[in-house]
Amino acid sequence: MQASALQMTDIVKAFDGRVALDNAVFAAEWGEVHGLLGENGAGKTSLMNVLCGLYRPDAGRMAIDGTEHRIEGPGHARALGIGMVHQHFKLVQPFTVAENVMLANPQASWRKGIAAVSDGIARLSQELGFEIDPAARIDRISVAEQQRVEIIKVLLGGARLLILDEPTSVLTDDEAERLLQTIRVLARRGTCVILITHKLREVLAHADRVTVMRGGRTVATVAAAGTSATDLARMMVGDAPVDDTEPGRGGPVRLEIAGLTARREDGASTVRDLTLAVRSGQIYGLAGVGGNGQTELAEVLMGVRAPDQGRIALDGTDIAALHPKQRRALGVRNVPADRTTYGLAQELSVGDNYAATRLGSGTFGSAAWVSRRAVGKRTAAALEAFDILGARVDTSVRLLSGGNAQKLVLARELDGRPVAIVAHSPTHGLDVRACAAVHDHLRAAREAGAAVLLISEDLDEILNLSDVVGVINRGAIVGELARPVSRQKVGELMLGHA
Repeated sequence: MQASALQMTDIVKAFDGRVALDNAVFAAEWGEVHGLLGENGAGKTSLMNVLCGLYRPDAGRMAIDGTEHRIEGPGHARALGIGMVHQHFKLVQPFTVAENVMLANPQASWRKGIAAVSDGIARLSQELGFEIDPAARIDRISVAEQQRVEIIKVLLGGARLLILDEPTSVLTDDEAERLLQTIRVLARRGTCVILITHKLREVLAHADRVTVMRGGRTVATVAAAGTSATDLARMMVGDAPVDDTEPGRGGPVRLEIAGLTARREDGASTVRDLTLAVRSGQIYGLAGVGGNGQTELAEVLMGVRAPDQGRIALDGTDIAALHPKQRRALGVRNVPADRTTYGLAQELSVGDNYAATRLGSGTFGSAAWVSRRAVGKRTAAALEAFDILGARVDTSVRLLSGGNAQKLVLARELDGRPVAIVAHSPTHGLDVRACAAVHDHLRAAREAGAAVLLISEDLDEILNLSDVVGVINRGAIVGELARPVSRQKVGELMLGHA
């Protein structure tokens, strides 16, 4: 009897005290496509990063082809025949396809190596139905072709156990279907393919078995045949008590988005005819699996990405063409998902970061002369009000913990009386205490009359905070529910159309 391709038992992994994997288990067989499902943050990628040697587990055992191994790093995993194609490609853009493949598979001679690698690429391309030119530069081929290069790169490295992390998230429907057919070909050749995804349709159509994770734990492993999308959705989001708290009634509509369409850098449409409205004194929670247009929507609302079409209205006035500075002057505030890029200047002080958005308003003196005393006084008050620990006015922001950095962003953005707040993943990476503080501040902003749009991939956060929940799928709102909200219904909307 052939041994299992993979057996992972009681895997534990924590980061800075936060448990990412809690006695997770996973098993897969040779010649099968095994789907690995779960919400964002469920532990899917972390578990596979342990398998491919990027993370070292705190506890647990792993066996490959029936033999137990303690995987010491990516090189060791590669030697065991484990290959992973990550969601974000690891390719050198100015290099050719063959050069990138050879970087991952070193040869004794550069010239002979390029020739040998090129032959291998041509052979595999023919076997798998790929159309890849070994001499083409990476920055001149499509995203789908780059993904094929990643697959060929690990297969030429000897991978018999292939992990694909959200492989269709950047592909068109036709490209995704071609890739999934290729995955079936690989399985028929005896390769064990692990497909990390959130798309139920894909795993039900192409996987043999499916493992579902939630909160770092393994919920179940089931045969894809005979399992419904509703069953999988319920496993992914769980059954939780319905919150019967009365929704905030809200006042007049303050922030209105109508027919909004936007694209990402590669030209793919990610926000598609999106329409929603947020009222004064209301938190509108936008739920959805990552990659369904949330990032592009937030960037359009911040004013750092131009929409293709549509209307963004604040108190009835279209602000879609306004500069971020002009939007701020009208009362729009932003809590970005990436605070290091959009929220804070890492090398500047806490005081400078806090004052940065008001330097032209006269709050701290004229543009030609800034009152350091005024900056210090207001910043010190904010540090106390928002319980930003271990920081002084002159502390460099890069020295703050994640929680304190996020509270600094909130202190700045919630100062005064904002009209509308766009908060994108405001508690990402924070500990429980910091999360609770962020939630309290957003509730306080709602009580003060602000219209709060909360964009989050954390379903618990959405359900705990929101008066109205909208579900985004493939860039459009596919449903709206007022509190009390059924967790199962939200989960089905999030996943049922994927």
